[in-house]
Amino acid sequence: MNDTTREPIGVRIARARKRRGLTQHGLSTRANYSRSHIAQVEKGHKVATPAFVAAVAAALGVDPSELYGQPYRGDTPRDDQVHAAVPELRRVLAYVGVGPDLDAPPRSLDQLSAEVATIRGLLPAAKLTRIGEALPSVCEELAWHAYTTDKPRAWALLNRALSSGVSLTRRLGYAGDALALLERAEDAARRSQDPHLPLVAHLPRALLLMNMGQYKPALALLDRAAARVDDSRQDAGEVAGALALRSAIVAARSGDAHTAWEQFARADDLVRAGRARTDVHGTQFGAANVAIHGAAVAVELGDLDEAARRDRQIGERTLAGLVPERRAHHEIDMSRALTELGDYDTALKRLLSAEWIAPQMTRHHPTARLVVRHLVDVRRILPEPLRGLHSRMRV
Repeated sequence: MNDTTREPIGVRIARARKRRGLTQHGLSTRANYSRSHIAQVEKGHKVATPAFVAAVAAALGVDPSELYGQPYRGDTPRDDQVHAAVPELRRVLAYVGVGPDLDAPPRSLDQLSAEVATIRGLLPAAKLTRIGEALPSVCEELAWHAYTTDKPRAWALLNRALSSGVSLTRRLGYAGDALALLERAEDAARRSQDPHLPLVAHLPRALLLMNMGQYKPALALLDRAAARVDDSRQDAGEVAGALALRSAIVAARSGDAHTAWEQFARADDLVRAGRARTDVHGTQFGAANVAIHGAAVAVELGDLDEAARRDRQIGERTLAGLVPERRAHHEIDMSRALTELGDYDTALKRLLSAEWIAPQMTRHHPTARLVVRHLVDVRRILPEPLRGLHSRMRV
């Protein structure tokens, strides 16, 4: 593991700032955060929010992953196994205009379709290592089919496989690889003859733009996609709803409360109108997902009391209907809000819940790691559950 992985984010920010020859006041002017806020983050007295990290990274001209210390590598082969797929996925990126030279005949499209379905089923469960073990060979074989036969079905399956690669690499902190795989996924979507696949591909692109602090381009991209949804298609409600929820989160992180709640209301209206009938694209769009997005919008806007109120309204039954990834993400969001409110004990409980639901996702999630580090820093004596979580995360 890189030694800087275990450094607090404040230390990494201060080092990057000094490399640019900037004082805290100079960074404050560029990042539009107060000097005192920057000083508190650098000293570990305040949690670095995703919006803050994006703003500081842009101001310093570095990738946010550098400030987060990503990727988070393991100390042992077993702990590090989740990263093994990344070099293999990079090899897949070389196939442009021509498919790979395979050592053996590829599996049939029917067989590969089943493999893609399995992989896409592992994503909501956040089984990252298992995804990485299966994905590279599936991508290679589908690339062979797509470039050799030019069948729309092959391109559609390749899009879904590459999109899974985007999700995997983004979660592990390989933003450059995620962007490169997304380019290939978008090209495959355009060749699939499915008019909604290119629109769904805008969801991860908007997320990557948001993480870089590029809020206006992300919202413009999503707005254009929403305007192209074909209401006559069965998956129209799912696609429109997913785009609206992503827009709500992007707008909230940018501080635009009006647009955030307007987009959230659009998604909520689709659910109430019975338009959340399919999950063709694995977006998990539905009433439960909309509910936790409401809490997430409030967290991103810094309205922590509203986030807590919405969290109380969600209830265990609603959360039980969500896939593990979404449930864990909500727990992480609430742990961040509770930490900012000073309720450290409940914040720890929510993080432990997230880890129990989706351990790999939680241990690789930057916000979860930042909250754990902060909880450690504010305690004189570490309770055993926090000590164990801190050890498992290696922060």
